[in-house]
Amino acid sequence: MRHAASSAVGGENGATPEELTLNRIRRGETARVRALNSTGSMRRRLLDIGLVEGTSVECLQRSPAGDPVAYLIRGAVIALRAEDSSHILVEYC
Repeated sequence: MRHAASSAVGGENGATPEELTLNRIRRGETARVRALNSTGSMRRRLLDIGLVEGTSVECLQRSPAGDPVAYLIRGAVIALRAEDSSHILVEYC
């Protein structure tokens, strides 16, 4: 089931209610990176794994506890914690 971007809840990551963050997409859904709301070493890490504007990201699987989540990013499976993925603004493809 796809959620509209307007259903995303804003929070500590600086996202407004109209913005969707990566941690909100569900298994099997694909979204496109719009922006990163992080700084310092975390921003560098996200950029290094290919999370730049326009990159498609598919949610592959959530761990049994829900955190971390496996995403397909540029052909590689990457696990991100919810705290980190909440700083990645996306839009559905």
